[in-house]
Amino acid sequence: MSQPRKSVFITLALVLMLAAVLSACSNSGTPSPDTSASSGNSGSKENIKLRMTVWGSPEEVAPYKKAIQNFEAKHPNVKVELQHIAADYDTKLTTMVAGNDVPDIAMMESGTIAFPMAEQGKFYNLQEFLDTDTEISPDTLVPNITYSLEPGNVIGIGPGPESFALFYNEDIFKDAGIEPPPSNVADAWTWDEFVEVAKKLTMDTNGKTAADPDFDPKKIKQYGANISTWWGVYSNFIYSNGGDFISADGKTFGLNQPEAVEALQKISDLMNVHHVSPSPVQSKNIPATNVALQTKKVAMTVDGQWASAGLAQSKFNFNVGVMPVMKEPVTTVVCGMFSIFKSSKHPQEAWELLKALLDPEASIDMLTAGTWMPSPKDWYTDPALLAKWTENLDARPSGYKEAVVDVILTKGHQTPTGYVKNFNNIMDLVNPALDKVWLGQQTAQEAMDSIAAKVQAQIKGRRDIKE
Repeated sequence: MSQPRKSVFITLALVLMLAAVLSACSNSGTPSPDTSASSGNSGSKENIKLRMTVWGSPEEVAPYKKAIQNFEAKHPNVKVELQHIAADYDTKLTTMVAGNDVPDIAMMESGTIAFPMAEQGKFYNLQEFLDTDTEISPDTLVPNITYSLEPGNVIGIGPGPESFALFYNEDIFKDAGIEPPPSNVADAWTWDEFVEVAKKLTMDTNGKTAADPDFDPKKIKQYGANISTWWGVYSNFIYSNGGDFISADGKTFGLNQPEAVEALQKISDLMNVHHVSPSPVQSKNIPATNVALQTKKVAMTVDGQWASAGLAQSKFNFNVGVMPVMKEPVTTVVCGMFSIFKSSKHPQEAWELLKALLDPEASIDMLTAGTWMPSPKDWYTDPALLAKWTENLDARPSGYKEAVVDVILTKGHQTPTGYVKNFNNIMDLVNPALDKVWLGQQTAQEAMDSIAAKVQAQIKGRRDIKE
């Protein structure tokens, strides 16, 4: 449910500056950030119009339309205008806000647009709604799907959590006579066990595996594993090894510390020492997860659970296991969020709409297709509800409940975009340095130390602790 990466940060910053100026000049009547949620028109029978913006494919927008229909049937005096912004979402929404053309509710991404706007006081504090609502609370939601500007100030709730797992081609394992990855987290492979299996499944054009001394790493036709160099993927292993992007007190760069460095180096070694996972250069010839596994270019890959949809459509014997563990099993939870703008004249109705958007019944087609996961926790713990989106479905193979459902509830870790302040500026320094690690040109320690001083200047603290 994350939108594609876009290089809009400079534009975003400029437009936000304009937004701040216009806001200061024109909306002295806008409610203050701590305005109570009860200031809305709950119970009013006046005709109300809400406007919301979303991104996504037509398939992703369909559940929103269904949720809106359900909401309007329940609230006949409220009409919802859905504005689908198919491309360049952040820039267009930011421009709308700068021009005081602000929707009531909007899909937001934490890493790009949500926090800059939240820091300008653009959103209602959803904690105030959660504190008084009788139907949902943080305890009724999957952990790590709320985003907070600071403790007690919730700016967004994710309509669909996503986590990571180890997807694999069952036939490759069967043909090689190797036991497939376990699905139960208690039986998860250690990192060394994972590497050894990946060696046996990496094969050159002469039929030699990476475990064979005559193996030719320049002529690989099948990789045993594929570990993406996206932070969403490698964050799983940093957390698993006890590391973090930033220190617990929010004051120090974390990726040059031993736990994070070790995790990053082990991922680099998959590419440059063991030759079992494609480097960024080699990855250019590796297709998407469903095609890579189906065509046996890769035996295993760590990917988001959203890969299930494409894998199911590809019609081959795939399955999913729990990711290998360095020290503790962890999965990073990522998702977009819905936020309610402070300028909305109908915050209570917008809150009710947000709740309708979280209803899994509206998105059941996307859940059963494998694209989404539900937000309410009881859809994971109630056997009848769980069965609706996980049983007898091509997108939900035999390992799914243990490797994905159980893990996200018990081993989830919030995405770093949710708690690391100034995350994008930090990563603008980290990513080029890591490229040298992934290509084997520097060790992880050398690369992270080389940028530590510059990154330290960008450290602004954590959102999940009081300062």
